[in-house]
Parts: sequence; structure tokens; C-alpha cells
Amino acid sequence: MTDDEILLGFALTLVIATGSQILASKLRVPALILLLPAGFAAGALTDVIHPDRLMGQNFSVLVSLSVAVILYDAGLGLNLRKLTGHTRSVVGRLLLLGILITFFATSSVAPAMFDMPLRVAAMLGTILVVSGPTVVGPLLDFVRPSDRVRRILIWEGTLTDPIGGILGALVFHAIATTHRVDIGRGYQLGQFGLSLLVGLIGGAVGTALLWLTLRTLRLGETLGTLAQLATVIAVSAGCDIVRDDTGLIAAIVTGLAVTNIPGFDMPARRPFFETLAQLIIGLLFVSISSTVTPASLVPVLLPALGLIAILVLVVRPLVAYLSTTGTGMSRGERAFTGWMAPRGIVAAATASAFSASLVDRGVDGASRILPVTFLVIVGTVLLYALTAGPVARRLGIVKPAGTRILLVGGKRWVIELGKALRSAGLDVLMWAGLDEERQRIRDEGIELATGDLLATATNPGARLEGVTAVFLATDDDDFNALASVVMQDNVEGPVYRVGPPHDSHGVIAPYTGGDILFGRALVRQVLADRYEQGARFLVQPASSPVPPEYDTLFVVRADNRLEPVTEKQQLTPEEGDTVVLLGAAPTGG
Repeated sequence: MTDDEILLGFALTLVIATGSQILASKLRVPALILLLPAGFAAGALTDVIHPDRLMGQNFSVLVSLSVAVILYDAGLGLNLRKLTGHTRSVVGRLLLLGILITFFATSSVAPAMFDMPLRVAAMLGTILVVSGPTVVGPLLDFVRPSDRVRRILIWEGTLTDPIGGILGALVFHAIATTHRVDIGRGYQLGQFGLSLLVGLIGGAVGTALLWLTLRTLRLGETLGTLAQLATVIAVSAGCDIVRDDTGLIAAIVTGLAVTNIPGFDMPARRPFFETLAQLIIGLLFVSISSTVTPASLVPVLLPALGLIAILVLVVRPLVAYLSTTGTGMSRGERAFTGWMAPRGIVAAATASAFSASLVDRGVDGASRILPVTFLVIVGTVLLYALTAGPVARRLGIVKPAGTRILLVGGKRWVIELGKALRSAGLDVLMWAGLDEERQRIRDEGIELATGDLLATATNPGARLEGVTAVFLATDDDDFNALASVVMQDNVEGPVYRVGPPHDSHGVIAPYTGGDILFGRALVRQVLADRYEQGARFLVQPASSPVPPEYDTLFVVRADNRLEPVTEKQQLTPEEGDTVVLLGAAPTGG
């Protein structure tokens, strides 16, 4: 290719990957639904984006290192403290049974369905055992199932990827060297154990390097992020040099260690890594799907639909049923677990790498691996994306659409505000530091957050699950300002704080922090004084006239969404809404 063609190919791949993800976010659909067809169409219309022409044999190496970065980022989101009890056992069963049953089911039906040898069918079965957090996560973000189901599916998808990659490498080498599948022999099991050992050692080395750079040298955010990226790539590449595909294990072990070992204090949100991972996913999907030709899809289209039906309607429900029996999960949670097993980037990457190598070796039927995998990825993602929401709602496991509020503060006016919000139909959770304030919250029948919840919420490495909005209303204005900055990264929604007095001389309260509740007129001291003078909160339909001298604090929309009046946002109530008001202080005796 000429220099101009290479520049055009890289630019076009980047534009397609970015444009597809932007369009998907606007349409509120998983990006994969657009990435794969866009890459396939671009590959069919032009040959400048084909990775084999742009990068040649280097493409498989770049795919391996890119997937390692994605898995490291996924590992950073896995907190072992949340993987306890039945959740741990369910994840373990899903991994074991899911891999075994999917492998044997696919390997059994693929020879007849796709006219391929058993050894190639085994390769296909190994590729299709993986799922992936890059696909499951966005789907769950749209569906919003219960926290337990979300945690189980994210853990399963993340841990399946490196295991599937290792098994794929073992099956590949068994086929390439012996022309048969002998993974069940002790030799191959020993090879698997050796690969696992190499990956664990690599993960330990990566963890030690990051401890040196992030804790001992105390690098800043920019250099610290650069050190993470360099460490993951170096350790993953080193492990792959020692043994193929062990870099994936090293990457995820490093991520798990960094997020679970006390002292690292990794932020809950990592803008650079999240951006990089999203860019890598887009580029890989577009590049890989561009290598699939229409001519290769036609012969396997109908059999692939049959395989998708088997995986979705038979294999996954069976795996979920066996894995969740006796675990205390509700019937709806068990059923939804059985309706969520899309394939993702690791399946595409391993299919691209292994099928190309087997084709080069002249293995009969290997050319069908990539198009079948492509169709399974597209089919499962499209099916689950269209049906997961309705299925979750039908099963009754969707979290309420409204806001789960964390109201921080223990003064009487704050507790009364919590009661008013609860009477408006909202889910209210409160936290206070003093024992008498906590007891007062209990006496009013409001759910009290655990004693360490605020410490968890302000821990940069934590994520406050279930809370979608935080309102900080303590008597310490500097605390409110600081907590609003830190907690913004740890909750799903916005963080607000009451305003400091106009003549405040606090260290930071007047200058920084989250959006100010109720505007500059109703600062914290004004709210407290009006309440002490007899003003009370009033909840009424928006259609009712607002009494004189009452101030609107919140609007609860008809769909149970809570919107506060802030310094930057004035609200207009609509028909069907509910308003929360604060009355004027009585002027008479």
C-alpha cells in the first residue's frame, strides 16, 4: 500500500469507530450493534481498512496487547470485597459450567452444521465460551438490573475472557502440532497449569512495578497513568513471549491486585483508561469485522442462526439453572442470568488470530471460524440488546427508575426534608456522624446508611452502588464542598450540596464543590433558621397553586425522577409532577 492509502485506512478506521460509538450513545443502543455492521460494510466497499494490508502479521500482536489493556481496565473495576457468599459461588459455577457446557455443545453440533472437522469445531467451541465486560457492561447499563445480578454478570464476563484465551491457545497448539484435540490428556492439563502460573507471575511483577511507580515514587496523575499503560503492555508482552496468550492473565491479575490491595487508592473513574479502552474496542471491532467478506457469510448464515438458537435457548439457560440452584437468588434473577451471554471483543480477537493461523497451515474448515464467530457475536448482541430490557421488566428485577437519594446530615431540618422526600415516593437513605443524630433518623423510620458508608463513598477506589444522587447538608460547609468533589466519581448520578453562608470564610466552601442546592438565597444557615422559626416542608401536586412565600426546592417528575432547584437550574413543574416546597417562617404569635 502507498503512504496515502495507509493514512486513509487509519483515518477511516478511526472515524468509523468513533462515529459509530457516538451515534450509538445518541440512539441509546450498545455500540457493538453499529460497530460490527459498519466495519463489515466498510470492508466490503473498500480494502484500505483491512488490517492485513495496513499492518500485516503485526495485527495479531497489536490485538493481543490491546485486549490486555482492556482486561486490565476491567480488572480495576472488580472489588473482591463484593464477591462474597452466594455471589462468589454463582460466579464460580458460571465459569466452570459455562465453559464446559458451551465448549462441548458447540463442538458437538458444529461438525454437522458447518461441515468442519472435529478439531476445528473444538477451536470454534473454545472461542465461543468467552463473553466480555465490554459487551455485558453497556447492556446492563441500559437495563439497570438488580445490583447482585449486575455484579455476577460483570464478574463472569471479565474472568471468562482470560480463561477462554488460554484454553483457545491450548486447543490451537493441539490442533497445529498433532492435528487432533487431546486437551483432556494430562500433558495438556499440565500445559494449562503452566500457562496459568506464567500469567500469575506476570501479574505479580506488574503489581510490584505499579506499587513502585504509584506508591513509592508517588507519580502524579499523568505520569501515573502512563506508568500503568507501560507496565500492562510490558508485562503482557513479556508473558506472551514466554508462553502464548498468558499476557491476558497477567493483565487482569494486575488490575485485580491494584484495585484490591490497600494503599493503591485508584480512582473509581479513570477517564484516560476508559477513553483508551473504548477507542481500542471500536478500532478492533471495525478492523476485525472488515476482514469478514459477504462471500464467507452466505454458506454459514443459516447454520449460524441455528447455533445461536442452541446457545441462547438451550446452553445458557441450562448453565444458569445449574449455577444458581440453591443460591438464594430470586426466580427473576435466575431467569435473567440465563438470558444474558453475548459474545464480545475477545471472541472476535481470538477468532481472527487462530483462524488465520489455521488457514495458513492448510487446516480444512478453518476459514469458517471467523464468519461463524462474527455472526454469533452480531446475533447474540442484537438479540440481547433488543430483549434484555423487556425481559428484565417482565421478571421484575429492574431497579426503580426514580432516584435513590443519599441525604447526608443529621440536623432536624435535614431529617424533616428526608421525610418529605420519602412522602413524595422517593427512596431515601440518610447518613449522619453523631450517635444522637443517627438515633433520631432511626426514630423517624428513615433508612440509615451503615456507619462506614460515607467512608466508602469518599474512598477514591470505591463505588457507591445503588445511589443515584447525593445531597450534602451537614453543618460543615468545607466538608460538604470537599465531599462533593470526591463523591462525584463514586456515584451514578449528580452530587449536590447546600450553599455556605454569604459571609463564609471557610477554606474551600465558597470556591469549589458540586452544584449548589436551592440557589444562593436559600443557603444552609437560612434553611436551618427558617425551620427553627417554624417553616415546614410541604409536598403537593404540581397542579395545585403554590402558597404565598413558599419556595420550590424539588420537582418529582411523573416518572419518579427527582430534579432539584439549583443555582444553575430553575425548574418548571408539569402536569403529573409533584413539588416539594419550603414554607415561610411564621410572622405572627
